[in-house]
Amino acid sequence: MLLYDLYRYAWHRLAHSSRFLYRHLHSWHHRLVVPYAFGAKYGHPVEALIADTADASLTILASGRSSSPRATAVFLSLCNIKGIDNHCGLCLLPRRMQSLWNGAAYHGVHHLPRGVRYNFFDLFFVTWDKVFGTYFPYTVEERHGGAGLVIQPVRPKASKASAVVTPVV
Repeated sequence: MLLYDLYRYAWHRLAHSSRFLYRHLHSWHHRLVVPYAFGAKYGHPVEALIADTADASLTILASGRSSSPRATAVFLSLCNIKGIDNHCGLCLLPRRMQSLWNGAAYHGVHHLPRGVRYNFFDLFFVTWDKVFGTYFPYTVEERHGGAGLVIQPVRPKASKASAVVTPVV
C-alpha cells in the first residue's frame, strides 16, 4: 500500500505541476466541481492507463502477490471502493481514522478552487502530503440553517519564524 500510495501521490502532483499534463489529461477529472462517487473514475483514458492500471500493476508485481488472484482481486477491489469513498461527498470514516486515512472531506479540499494545489493524495494514507508539505488543513462545519455540512479550508497561523523566512515554491 505504501508503494501504491507513493506512486499515486507522485503522479497526481505531477499532473497538477505540468501544464501539459493538467490541460490535456488531468483537467478532465476536475471538470466535476461537486464530488460524486463516479467522479473517482471520471477522467481521460490515457490518465486512467497511467494512474490506475500502471500503479496497480507495479504494486502487485513489487509485492510478490501476482501469483495470488484472490489477493489481487481483494487489493484492486479495496482500491476502487476507497476511490469511490473519497469522491462520494460523504464522510464515512470514523473521526479517529480521518487523521491517518484519506476521506471524502480530505480529498474534497483538493477539488475546491483554493485547494487544487494541496491534498494530492486520493486513496489511502495522508502521509505523503504531510511529508512533502502539500497538506492543507480543513474543518467540516454545519451549513447555516442546518442544511448539511461544508468543508472549510483553514490557513495555518504563521509563526514568527515562518514570517521571517519565505519559502520558494
